[in-house]
Amino acid sequence: MPTFLGKPVTVAIDDQLQVGDTAPDFTLIGTDLSEKSLSDFAGKKKVLSIVPSIDTGLCSTQTRTFNKELSDMADTVVITISADLPFAQEKWCGAQGLEDAILLSDYYDNHFGKAYGVLMGEWHLLARAVLVLDENNQVTYTEYLDNINSEPDYQAALAAVQAL
Repeated sequence: MPTFLGKPVTVAIDDQLQVGDTAPDFTLIGTDLSEKSLSDFAGKKKVLSIVPSIDTGLCSTQTRTFNKELSDMADTVVITISADLPFAQEKWCGAQGLEDAILLSDYYDNHFGKAYGVLMGEWHLLARAVLVLDENNQVTYTEYLDNINSEPDYQAALAAVQAL
């Protein structure tokens, strides 16, 4: 059972995507309050970096690491998704000097969290996960962390992207 802050949390594990699945489209809110969908990134390799809250040390590190390591890779986007308000995400981007980072919010209805099996029911926050999607939105790598307060395997995710 997944844990957050050392306590068990309810996450819809049966809804988690597997390698070979096609990722479902979503509509989330960008830092400029515009709606963004998975289809907006068509034709690109995608890293979905899912975090509980951007304004924490570990989530900040995860977001900065993926953006730094993949910023120069052609036809690749890093999409950080959390349930934070878009205003908080935008403020974080400015404070970190990552104005070009893509942060999307699932605060409104948690539809993404439910569809991707990352919604922590007790907190209405997203559990930590990393998904790599190819240009056609086929899942090529997944890491759903059981201990949500631990870092993902950055090297494995980066290798999965480089293998595409």
